[in-house]
Amino acid sequence: MSRTEGTGEVLLAARGLHKRFGDNEVLRGIDLTLHRGEVVVLIGPSGSGKTTVLRALNGLEIPDAGTIDVTGGPQIDFVDAGGQGKRRRAQQRLALRDRSAMVFQHHNLFPHLSVLENVIEGPWRVQGRPKAEVVAEARTLLARVGLADREDARPHQLSGGQQQRVGIVRALALRPDLLLFDEPTSALDPELVGEVLLVIKELADEGWSMVVVTHELSFAREAADRVLFMDGGVVVEEGAPQDLFSAPRHERTQRFLTRILRPLDGE
Repeated sequence: MSRTEGTGEVLLAARGLHKRFGDNEVLRGIDLTLHRGEVVVLIGPSGSGKTTVLRALNGLEIPDAGTIDVTGGPQIDFVDAGGQGKRRRAQQRLALRDRSAMVFQHHNLFPHLSVLENVIEGPWRVQGRPKAEVVAEARTLLARVGLADREDARPHQLSGGQQQRVGIVRALALRPDLLLFDEPTSALDPELVGEVLLVIKELADEGWSMVVVTHELSFAREAADRVLFMDGGVVVEEGAPQDLFSAPRHERTQRFLTRILRPLDGE
């Protein structure tokens, strides 16, 4: 069952995003609107452009065309070219990154830092917030994901699920408006998937704004307000999870779900 939708206020609007890598056009005019407090899940086959969309929303990838507007700024037009425009766009990308935080597939923790040091690095050294404040907040966040007793551990001393929970805490510590999850359970052993999805589901229930790329369709059913099915660099179909999974309108969506969703039908 889907959560209650967000406030209705548009937090982010991406329009006409295009991206090409050599001869491969991975995004072909993507539109995506996210309301504050809403959870949007992107599904689709590998290579459909899902991760590239996330990286564009975080300023990690520069689309070849299109716009991204975030309420309160920044507003980025990717047609804007070199010179002054190029420098302005670099500043806008940094501003875009300030508004969002990304949780990656492979944790990306600093191996030489402790759990606590990994969490405080961004808010303390990058955002310049007082260290004592950041440490106190980090400890509160670690406690909420069951890692209060692991703050002095190094990443290699943690399980994959614990490392990913640290990655989520590190994102939360930045106080972003938008959380981005790029297949956060795909690198985990099957028995560790549930503990990470539970944390993300709790954040969804608390009203965090999220865009999630995942193959965990049972999670999408429970946590998403809207599901977007992507294929070939376009959004083929979108809708509430109960509608899209039960009665997909597009034949390509039907074929994808027939292959992927059938094992879930007995749940």
